Amino acid sequence: MSNHYKFECSSCETEYSPSPSLIECEICDSPLNIKYLPTHYSGADNTSLEIPLPLNSQSELFSLGEGNTPTVNLTNTSALLDVNLLAKNESQNPTGSFKDRGTSILISCLLKFGIKEIVEDSSGNAGSSISAYSAAAGIKAHIFAPETAPPPKISQIKVYGATHHSTPGSRDKVTESARKYAVKHNLIYASHNLSPYFIEGTKSFGYELLSDTSHTFPTDIVIPVGNGSLYIGVYKAMTELISYKLITQLPRMHFIQAESVKPIASAVYNQKWNNKMVLQTKAGGIAVGSPPRLNQVINVMKVSGGECDTVHEEEITNWQLELARTEGIYCEPTSAAAFAGTSKMIKSGKIRKGSTVLVPITGSGLKDTSPV
Repeated sequence: MSNHYKFECSSCETEYSPSPSLIECEICDSPLNIKYLPTHYSGADNTSLEIPLPLNSQSELFSLGEGNTPTVNLTNTSALLDVNLLAKNESQNPTGSFKDRGTSILISCLLKFGIKEIVEDSSGNAGSSISAYSAAAGIKAHIFAPETAPPPKISQIKVYGATHHSTPGSRDKVTESARKYAVKHNLIYASHNLSPYFIEGTKSFGYELLSDTSHTFPTDIVIPVGNGSLYIGVYKAMTELISYKLITQLPRMHFIQAESVKPIASAVYNQKWNNKMVLQTKAGGIAVGSPPRLNQVINVMKVSGGECDTVHEEEITNWQLELARTEGIYCEPTSAAAFAGTSKMIKSGKIRKGSTVLVPITGSGLKDTSPV
């Protein structure tokens, strides 16, 4: 195995040798990050835009063709909001969401470790993605999902041959069930929420923003956040690009949560929050009552000069329909939440008019419950 990186605790900075079974700090239980050794990826010398990854070579990458998704200018909505609004359409990935980016690196690393069977929990998109990549890689996957998950996402999981475990209760209950199952059966818990490998895969989203020279580089990025894998991954990409002297300033990174499930926004504004306050939301991708990377998300927001906001269910539906009927984009409710939040931030002055704002189409509306 390569020794060009280590695991590092996101809180106490304790370092560990990489292991697929290690997903939390043994001292403080915080999530782990990947830390590359200084002899690799030497900053400004990286003129080829090589993305730091926990792989020894490109030949170790297990891919189904994810990435290089289109960034489009939302002309009509730009005029409505008085900004230059860009959308990166992640529904064009192999299983229809940005999760394929993280899954590619996660599965690549699990293969390096010789793993043949895994457990994952998901509201749908990550489960679909891990099911597909596991099928192609010859890995047996057990996917725990809420019994309320959208039927199209569950169908995807089953079509790829994964074992589907329908689980009652909250999203956090699903995680609890998956972890217990993994321990009971001595299997690897390949959590996309906790795995440091998954976040490394989402960095490619940020790198592609630089390589897409047909658009102005964004001053602001708005991302819907449940656990924050894309949010944190894009931030890591931006900091790496700064170290390579390929950009000079961090975009302001904002995050949006549903009003029904807002643990991170509540922490930002010092509001009371506990899991008993979780309500049903159509934005299942961000319905996480106890996000393990809460402190990391808040740190990214503060360091980048970003803001956060929450949106109501009616706003989510309205923006899902707005994008479909004015831009021809049928996004999932989780993505619509980000656009609803972007609109609120512009109106409140959190995002300045005239800014170049990028929002991801995190997944396809075809994979979710129809708004009409």
